Amino acid sequence: MPERKSLRKTMNLPQRRQAVSAGFAIPADEKSRLDIVLKCDSMGSLEAVSAAISQIRLPQAEIRVIHGGVGTISKQDLLMALSGSRLILGFEVQVAPRLDQWVKENGVEVRLYNVIYKLLEDLKEIAKHLVEPEPEETVTGKCKVIAVFKAKKGEILGCEVEEGAVQVGRNFRVVSAMGPVHSSRIESLQVEKHPVKEARHGQQVGVQVAGYMGAKVGDYIECFETGPPKSRAWSPEGRILHREAS
Repeated sequence: MPERKSLRKTMNLPQRRQAVSAGFAIPADEKSRLDIVLKCDSMGSLEAVSAAISQIRLPQAEIRVIHGGVGTISKQDLLMALSGSRLILGFEVQVAPRLDQWVKENGVEVRLYNVIYKLLEDLKEIAKHLVEPEPEETVTGKCKVIAVFKAKKGEILGCEVEEGAVQVGRNFRVVSAMGPVHSSRIESLQVEKHPVKEARHGQQVGVQVAGYMGAKVGDYIECFETGPPKSRAWSPEGRILHREAS
């Protein structure tokens, strides 16, 4: 059975978290752990769902049931959720009347289910998105190293642009057969010994690489830019959702 906290402990609650975008922020130290409240229609259901949740193994997060019970989701269950990840899962139960506004104001997300597998699927999906996603990266240019020249500071790589464009100021990485070996920012480019700001597909260009001496003919240079991630980390949205199987 999940461990039940005493009422005295449940009242020792953290301050309300600030809302961010559409949801409520979870402190960074909690992002690798999902602490949930679970309510079910019977003791048998509670034991079955708790056992199924305990079998979920994910590298991204640990899932814990910090409070479990039988019957309608009450104000006390909502208070329990405040000490965890502000997520309540209900199986074949409802929320007590007149709690909708409290849920919204305190940023607690309540999800109600009538099928166990749907509850487990959603829980896994939430856990996967606890950690802030990495920024999206777009390769804007790619060129092949066809010659290497020693310079006062590092090397000058003679390259032929095969895709897109390489530009001064752009982030780049040197990619060998073993993968990326160096990354920096393009400080200067030369085409036929003349400084340029950009070289495009089909052009041969000299790329100044400072602080790195290991490039070889046949390596590649990739220019890239980073943007905001397409998805955001999960956070409770202060709502009651009926998650029926489709």
